[in-house]
Amino acid sequence: MTHDLLVVGSANVDLVVPADRRPGAGETVLGGDTVVSPGGKGANTAVAAARLGADVALAGAIGDDAYGTILTESLRGAGVHTDLLRTVHRPTGVAYITVTPDGENSILVSTGANAELAPADVEGASSGAKVVVASLEVPLPTVERAITVAAGAGARTLLNLSPAADVGETVLAAVDVLVVNEHEAAWLLGSSAEPARLLELGPRAAVVTIGARGALVATPSGTVEIAAPKVKAVDTTGAGDAFTGALAAALADAEELETAARRAAEVAAISVTRPGAQPSYPSAQELRRR
Repeated sequence: MTHDLLVVGSANVDLVVPADRRPGAGETVLGGDTVVSPGGKGANTAVAAARLGADVALAGAIGDDAYGTILTESLRGAGVHTDLLRTVHRPTGVAYITVTPDGENSILVSTGANAELAPADVEGASSGAKVVVASLEVPLPTVERAITVAAGAGARTLLNLSPAADVGETVLAAVDVLVVNEHEAAWLLGSSAEPARLLELGPRAAVVTIGARGALVATPSGTVEIAAPKVKAVDTTGAGDAFTGALAAALADAEELETAARRAAEVAAISVTRPGAQPSYPSAQELRRR
C-alpha cells in the first residue's frame, strides 16, 4: 500500500516521572507518579504528521506486549497506517523520562524491539511516497538504506539525525533536508554550529531547531531564522518530533521549506504547553482556529 509520507523510526512507550530536579551521579531523587504515554521518535513524528491530515505510514517494530498495544492503538487513533509496523520477539522499546518544573527533560531509552528493524524491512516501503523521513533510534544501516532507496525512488528525503551518529557521505548526499537541534549540529560540525556549514556535509538543505527561539533554515540561498510563538512550557518531551512531523507533512503537501518550517515551529510550540509527547500534538483544525 502506498502512502504520501513514510516515517522510518522507533516506537517506544514513555514512562514519565515529574521531579523537582534531575538526579546526579549516585543520587536518588523522589519524583511524582509515573505517567505511561505512547512515544518514540518515529511514532511521534508519524502521529504529529497524521494529526495534521497527512497520509502517513510508520515502518517500525514493537513487541508482543501491553506496551506494543498502547502504541498501536495510539498510532491508529491518530490515523497512522500500521501495515509496516512489525511485531517481533523483543520487548517494546521504553523511554524513561524525568521532567522538571521548567518543562525540560532527561531521557534514557531502552531500544528493545526497535533494534530489530532491518534494512530489508524498508527495501520497498518508500515506493510511491512523496516524502520519507527517518530518525536514529533504530539501527543506522536501516536508516541509511531507507534514505538511499527513497532517494532512488524519487521521494523527498528528510533525515532527523537524532540521536547524532556517523552517517555515510553518500547517504548525506542523498538527503534533501537534514533536521538537527543545536547540540546535534555542534556534534556534526565541531566547535562551530553555523547552519550553512551543514550543507558542506552533503544535504541540499538543513533545519536546525533552537528550542524556544524556533529554527534556522539553511539553503544554498542563505540562512533564515524562523521565530517560534512565545508560550509557557509544561513538558518539552517530543517537541522536536512534533517539529519534524509537521515539517514532513507540509513538504508532502508541496509547501516550500521555509513555509513548512514556520508551520512546524507553531506545532512544536503548542506541543510543549501540554504534558506528554503524542497526546500533546495539535490537529489541523486546532491550527486553523489559532
